[in-house]
Amino acid sequence: MMRSFLIYLSKADWVQRLITRWGFAWRMASRFVAGERPEGAIQAVRALNGQGILCTIDHLGENVTDIHTAQQAAAEILHMLDLIQESGVRANVSLKLTQLGIALSDDLCHSHLLQIVRRARECGSFVRLDMEDSPWTERTLQMYMNIRQEGFDNLGVVIQAYLYRSAEDIQRLSSVAARVRLCKGAYQEPAHLAFPRKADVDANYDRLAGQLIQAAAAAGAPAGSEDGRTPPIPAIASHDPRRIQYAQECAVHTGLPKEAIEFQMLYGIRRDLQVSLVKQGYPVRVYVPYGRQWYPYFMRRLAERPANLWFFLSNYFRS
Repeated sequence: MMRSFLIYLSKADWVQRLITRWGFAWRMASRFVAGERPEGAIQAVRALNGQGILCTIDHLGENVTDIHTAQQAAAEILHMLDLIQESGVRANVSLKLTQLGIALSDDLCHSHLLQIVRRARECGSFVRLDMEDSPWTERTLQMYMNIRQEGFDNLGVVIQAYLYRSAEDIQRLSSVAARVRLCKGAYQEPAHLAFPRKADVDANYDRLAGQLIQAAAAAGAPAGSEDGRTPPIPAIASHDPRRIQYAQECAVHTGLPKEAIEFQMLYGIRRDLQVSLVKQGYPVRVYVPYGRQWYPYFMRRLAERPANLWFFLSNYFRS
């Protein structure tokens, strides 16, 4: 119930206007967000690179409803690709299609995405399409396949384990050796589309991780690039040690070498686990978000862990 309420609040404009005026809200959000400026993200990435951790930089933004804002978002991502190239950090970028204007027009979004993957290819870099809530799932996958058919293989996508459809989606993506980030899913979905029970989501996550690992082995177990920009086929995005252990055991059983599987986590969460996996010889990538549109992302992080919410509320009543 609390999770559903917080996800509802993440989309409520009136709550966003209220909370973003509270200084302590940003102070807490900054645990999960690497500042509002691109320079802050690059600085955070350098620190993580220093610990052997790779990064994906995400300029926060979603649900864009006007062309100008979509154009600004595309320009910001292009600028970040240039900063990554100039700074030499070991990172790539991710984005949401609603950020690029898919709600306005598929053609508009396609044009922006094409600019970005072209620039990324020129820079020897990689772009990950984040997955949003279920109304956008099929359109995101179709946009991904369209760009791949135009000859761009420096593009990956995210699959969410709580959706019933995800096994079929991974099978479809495996036909083109897609680089897939597997996460549990952070939105509120109806029971006819998604597993409502955590135990069922966990079980499906393990099945899908195994499916991705087998697909990677069948594709020749490609490793990530030495510069840390292009990931291997399976990206296991979880902070749950049991999900990570299952993926490790499955990779060993399948004969997939460590460099052909990547573990991904979020900025500000489980740094101890990140460092431990690096020491074990696995590629580890941290998702580093930045930007002024931090509120929806922050609220979804509160929804994931009640302890974060109580800490937030205790700060409110002390202020």
